[in-house]
Amino acid sequence: MATYVLSDIHGRLAALDRVLNRIAPACDDRFFVLGDMVDRGPNPVGVMQLCRTLPNVQVLMGNHERLMLDALYFPEDTTAVYNWGVNGGETTRAELAAMELAPRIEIVEWVANLPLYAHTYVEQQLYFFVHAGIRTGTVAVPHTWTNESIEAYLHAQDPDDLLWIREDFWGTKTHLADSTGVAPRIVAGHTPTPIAYSLVDVAANEPLTPEGRALMMACGDTDPQQADRFDIDCACAAGSEMGQVLVWRLDDGQQFYEAVQDGE
Repeated sequence: MATYVLSDIHGRLAALDRVLNRIAPACDDRFFVLGDMVDRGPNPVGVMQLCRTLPNVQVLMGNHERLMLDALYFPEDTTAVYNWGVNGGETTRAELAAMELAPRIEIVEWVANLPLYAHTYVEQQLYFFVHAGIRTGTVAVPHTWTNESIEAYLHAQDPDDLLWIREDFWGTKTHLADSTGVAPRIVAGHTPTPIAYSLVDVAANEPLTPEGRALMMACGDTDPQQADRFDIDCACAAGSEMGQVLVWRLDDGQQFYEAVQDGE
């Protein structure tokens, strides 16, 4: 059994399909999808449908899913409709409109019920999964991290931070070690790594390949093994200019990339 995490695919179905074919997931593998399946790229509905079929998958809501829901549920709110459209929502709107009514309602309701966070252990390492990040210092770190204290800590976070936070998360160490020294690694997307690189306190690696393609980035220490934050948004929103679909296997750290090609 392996554990994989991905985020911010933004409608790049063809590249996602290629990388998953390379991985060939087993039926007992686990997947965490950290939101922003939709908008920007040409196949947002296809990305949602594919993500739902991944084995033992837990999908989180991203800020783009939130923008979509606000516009669809409150069409009289011109600000919500504008915000979705200006942030790449027209591709998603068009694909949804082309669907039959029943499956369209079903997939929108599925998105509306997505959680904002998840957590797990891999090789005894605790991981928190959120779309954008968390705000440290506003919620007390528990004496020890247990399932109950983890849930309480993440539930106490402001939902807007989980979906939208940027500078205040990437720019500061989390300091989340408990009294026993156990500290979670926080995996998030939302901020493309070339942008996050200008915000982070310490980065363990450059955010681009020599060819200009985005790479995931470990933050908080020059040693990736000591990093406390991991940005896995590899700029799919930018398309073929620098975007890559990344699927990260937590068990051994293997990173699977597939570059977004022209027209994808």
